[in-house]
Amino acid sequence: MSIYDADEEQQVEAIKDWWRANGKAVVIGIVVGIGGIIGWRYYQDSLANAQESASHSYTAVVSNLEAKGLEATESAQDFINNYDTTSYAVLTSLQLAQVQVQANKLDDALTQLQWAKAHTKDDTLIPMIAYRTARVQAAKGQYDEAINTVTEVKSDAWKARNQELLGDIYLLKGDKDSAEKAYTQAQQDGSNSQVLQIKLDDLAK
Repeated sequence: MSIYDADEEQQVEAIKDWWRANGKAVVIGIVVGIGGIIGWRYYQDSLANAQESASHSYTAVVSNLEAKGLEATESAQDFINNYDTTSYAVLTSLQLAQVQVQANKLDDALTQLQWAKAHTKDDTLIPMIAYRTARVQAAKGQYDEAINTVTEVKSDAWKARNQELLGDIYLLKGDKDSAEKAYTQAQQDGSNSQVLQIKLDDLAK
């Protein structure tokens, strides 16, 4: 037997010994690995299916709200409860709050807006929710709360709108000086609104 043949035989025996000692673990590892891949794919497919289902349901719920108003409250709330971990639930909550404001159900609207705020981390939605919340608070006569809600927003994109809203709130509160300052700041922050200019002109009279 040549050295090569001897070495090869030793290697074969070594592989057999290693397999006897570790083969079961290798098989289990392969099975677990395949199972992990299959499980991950199943999770991804389930997630995609859930998102698609939520999307279709959201469209139907919003259409129902637009058509029936408060009569669609129960179905909208059911959707929010069933999909409370998705952005669709937050958007539905905002839509429902809008319907409630139009129906002068301000307490209900405020509850929806507060829920939406607590269930989103979306930097696009957060300032919008705060803006709508402040308007509802002002409509309820909660002027100081409304002012605090607006001033807590740090979004540059909402500066002008928030300053104009602050002016409106101060005006409702009877503080014309603060209202004028807020309106002026709104213009300095980039607002070219003709309505805003009319508000300033009225205060100057």
